[in-house]
Amino acid sequence: MDGIAAIAFDTGGTVLDWHSGIAGAFTEIGRRHGVALDWHKITNDYRRRSLRRMLGCVNPGFNIDDVHREMLDAIVAENGLTMFSAEDREEIAHRWHRLEAWPDFAPALVRLRRRYVVVSFTILSTSLIVDVSRKNGLDWDCVISCEMLDVYKTQPAAYRRAAKLLGLQPSEIVMVACHNFDLIAAGQEGYRTAFVHRPAEWGPAGPPDPAPNPAIDVVVPDFPALAARLGA
Repeated sequence: MDGIAAIAFDTGGTVLDWHSGIAGAFTEIGRRHGVALDWHKITNDYRRRSLRRMLGCVNPGFNIDDVHREMLDAIVAENGLTMFSAEDREEIAHRWHRLEAWPDFAPALVRLRRRYVVVSFTILSTSLIVDVSRKNGLDWDCVISCEMLDVYKTQPAAYRRAAKLLGLQPSEIVMVACHNFDLIAAGQEGYRTAFVHRPAEWGPAGPPDPAPNPAIDVVVPDFPALAARLGA
């Protein structure tokens, strides 16, 4: 793409393998208590509720860490997991801060940063991004958490404020995600858009929107292909 100065990555699902991490935490704690449920389904319900609570918020007075704890309490209660102690629930909630990145991301990030400013643009909390970036060796040029902006994707203002912080026009930024809703919203504010397939994001169930919207500028199967497509 011509005229591109920066790449902005959605991070929670696009860069981080949240499903394996959180399903793994449920499985480990369930095993301790002799409980076996469909942890994949429970994990996806947990994620879906958290997204619904956080996306589109304006001046919410809470962040995704607060939401993860609130939604976890609801999930535990509804699934009859009364044996999960406060310490167990805290362990699950903290697992978000210890997620693994997809294995093909870090090498592509190094390649992209040789040519572009590369940022994490995310609804995740600032502290969460700091923790997972240090854990996975992710060297961003900048982190733009919606927590800093007081307005959350997919509100149009979130994309406009992020571009302003970078000192760029939206058309100079590529928004990268593995789902359509973020890319469509970014595209409506003038960003260029790239869809990276992450078929395992939601575990065995598969992603809810695996087919890229035709309006998206670039569609690639993985992060090495994205770096190559962007000339890095």
